[in-house]
Amino acid sequence: MEQGQIDFERANTVELAVRPVLIASKYTIAGYSQMLEHLLAAFTDDAVSTAIVCPAGSENKLVIPPLVEVVSNPAFDLPLLWRQNRKILIERLEKFKPTVLHCLCQSKAMLTRKLARQFGVPYILSVNSLHKKWLRFSVSSKRCAKIIVPAQSVAAELKNVYPGFDGRIEQINVGTFVDQQSGCFGESSRLASIVVGWPLKAVADFEVLFGAIRHLAIDGYEFLLVLTGAGAAETKIRNLLEELGLAQMTVVVPGLQKLRGTLAAGDIFVQPQMADYFNSLLLEAISFGSVVAACKGGVDDLLIENKTAVIFEPDDELSVYAALQKLLDDKYAARQFAKTAQQYVRENYSVGNMASATLEAYRDSQNWFKGNLKLKT
Repeated sequence: MEQGQIDFERANTVELAVRPVLIASKYTIAGYSQMLEHLLAAFTDDAVSTAIVCPAGSENKLVIPPLVEVVSNPAFDLPLLWRQNRKILIERLEKFKPTVLHCLCQSKAMLTRKLARQFGVPYILSVNSLHKKWLRFSVSSKRCAKIIVPAQSVAAELKNVYPGFDGRIEQINVGTFVDQQSGCFGESSRLASIVVGWPLKAVADFEVLFGAIRHLAIDGYEFLLVLTGAGAAETKIRNLLEELGLAQMTVVVPGLQKLRGTLAAGDIFVQPQMADYFNSLLLEAISFGSVVAACKGGVDDLLIENKTAVIFEPDDELSVYAALQKLLDDKYAARQFAKTAQQYVRENYSVGNMASATLEAYRDSQNWFKGNLKLKT
C-alpha cells in the first residue's frame, strides 16, 4: 500500500463521511470566487468538514468560513523548494484525512491526480471551458470518478474528447443568489451605464463594440461606459478610447470587490465576444438585474434570445449598435426583460441546488471508487 494511503478494505465496514478537499488556482480565485464562497458556505451550513488548497493570500481575496481548513500551496513560492512544498501539502492533508478531492481548475488536474493516488481516494474534475484537449494526459480513468461541467456546451465537447468518460460527465449549474429587485434603469434621473464584462487582453475584442458605442454617442445617447477587469492590452485599449473620443465617458474597474458593486449598479451588461469558458460575470450581472446584450457561440448556455439576452452578430458593428439602441430607447421594456432573466436564473442556478448536487457527486464518487476496489479483490 502506498504511503499515506487509506485502507479502504477496512473502511468498507463503516460508512465514510464526506470530507472533501477543494483544490483551487489563481484562475479559480479570480474568475469564480463568488461560486466558491457560496459552495464553502453551504458545506459549512451542512456541517461538512471541508478543506481548500489554494495559493497563499487567497483567504484575503475570499470570504472563507472559519470552519473551513485553508492549506496554502505552495507554502514557499520559490521553484527550488518544490519538494518541501509537496511535503508540507501532504502532511497537512494527511491530518485532514480527505475522502474525495475536487479539482476546481484544469491547471491543477495533474496535481490532483497525484494527490488522489497518494491518499488512495477518488477525485472530481471541474471543467469550465472548451478546447482543453491537453487534459487527456492528466485525467485518470481509475481515480477520476466524475467530470463536472457548468454548461451543456462544455459537456458536449468533453464527450467527444473523452468518449470513455461519457457516463461520468455531469452538469451542475453554478449557483448564485438573485436580487429581489432589478438594477436595470431603476432610477430615471441616473445616467445610464453600459458595463462590458470582458478581459482587457486584446484590442481587437473591443474595436467593433467601441465603434457602435461611438455612433450612439454621436447620435445623442448619454451613458457611462464601464470596462471590467485588467489585461495586457489595457494601455492600448485606453489609447483607442482616446482616439474615438470615448475616454471622457469611460471608467475601468479592475478590483474584484469594486467590480461586484459595478455589476449591481449596471443597467446594460455587454459580452462583446463569444466566450470559450463559463462567464461568471454574465451570471452575476443577470442576478443583479442588468439587461444583457451579447453574441451567441462558445459557452453560451445562459444566452437565450428573447429570454435572458438581446443577441447581436459577432463582429457586426451595425448589429451591436441596433441591440444597444433598442435597450436605451425603451428602458421600461429593458427592465422587464431583465426581470425575466432574473427569474430564469432564480429557477435554474440556485446555490442550494449547486451545493446539494455537488455533495451528491462526492458521495457517488466515493461509492464508485469503493466499488471498483471490490471488483479487484
